[in-house]
Amino acid sequence: MEPLRVLELYSGIGGMHQALRESCVPAHVVAAIDVNTVANEVYKYNFPHTLLLAKTIEGITLEEFDSLSFNMILMSPPCQPFTRIGLQGDKTDPRASSFLYLLNILPRLQKLPKYILLENVKGFEVSSTRDLLIQTIENCGFQYQEFLLSPTSLGIPNSRLRYFLIAKLQSEPLPFQVPGQVLMEFPKIGSENPQTHAVDTEKKIEPNICQHGSTRCSGKETVLFKLETTKEIDRKHQQDSDLSVQTLKDFLEHDIDVNKYLLPPKLLQRYALILDIVRPTCRRSVCFTKGYGSFVEGTGSVLQTAEDVQIENIYKSLSNLSEEEKITKLLMLKLRYFTPKEIANLLGFPPEFGFPEKITVKQRYRLLGNSLNVHIVAKLIKILYE
Repeated sequence: MEPLRVLELYSGIGGMHQALRESCVPAHVVAAIDVNTVANEVYKYNFPHTLLLAKTIEGITLEEFDSLSFNMILMSPPCQPFTRIGLQGDKTDPRASSFLYLLNILPRLQKLPKYILLENVKGFEVSSTRDLLIQTIENCGFQYQEFLLSPTSLGIPNSRLRYFLIAKLQSEPLPFQVPGQVLMEFPKIGSENPQTHAVDTEKKIEPNICQHGSTRCSGKETVLFKLETTKEIDRKHQQDSDLSVQTLKDFLEHDIDVNKYLLPPKLLQRYALILDIVRPTCRRSVCFTKGYGSFVEGTGSVLQTAEDVQIENIYKSLSNLSEEEKITKLLMLKLRYFTPKEIANLLGFPPEFGFPEKITVKQRYRLLGNSLNVHIVAKLIKILYE
């Protein structure tokens, strides 16, 4: 069978390309297209033999698209028009224009691709851009299914809920297709068991192995000593008790200069009460965004590397101390950022994936925050192809 000819749009650092490799589907990336010059440096470094076009999608004519004669599109269009924290401008956001251009081109191609896979943020599924996408692919004769999936459903200790669409050019529905529904789990393939993304609330909770320092539960009493709700704390306990998920230590680097990644005293002083702190034995971490390492709130978890220090005792002792004493206490936790390599590991990039030396740590965080989970996409490519 001829290998698939794949067009990778908004290629970034190559998460889709990596997923294609992992899926073991016979395929060849005919071209990758992205306008981000730093991301393109990383892409070239890891996929030196792929044709990489550093141009906007609107800058590619219908004829040029036709000349690539691809039969699969993998894409991750800009998510800013649809994010929770953005302006949610949807179709009116200038950053959506390249995708709208693409939807206009698709029906006019000489030969339609057989497969499409798209990734975006949660929120895309309720946008008018999504409605236009569905209308376009239905008119072209595609059968499709939408998903909201997080890496935790594959046993990866990182929450990163994302929207996915897979579409196939055929007249009969996909075997697992549920029209009008966004699935929260992978469909069964053959004899496989479905993997649910949600933590089963009926699941018996094992003793909590990771004391992530948000609470102490004695009987029904929950002790709050950080800016968290009881509900958040219960959710974290539940995540840490889910033995189907690996512990973070499986994803950590061991030969790093820890001092390079320690949180500075000033940050500790200002943000101590809102940090999401995890330990190597935890089975969870929050979504790493492109602001990780530059901003603190909501950009990703930090790691407590002092193993013998009880976080609870540290936090409880803070209230009567001077600012200087508080910092001294907090420094005992040895809190550090995850390294770019560790975040890449959690995102499913293989050990050989790397960055050119000239790409700064800040740039690496930014690029990874804009990337996707490789394992999830690999599994969806397989499902789509089979």
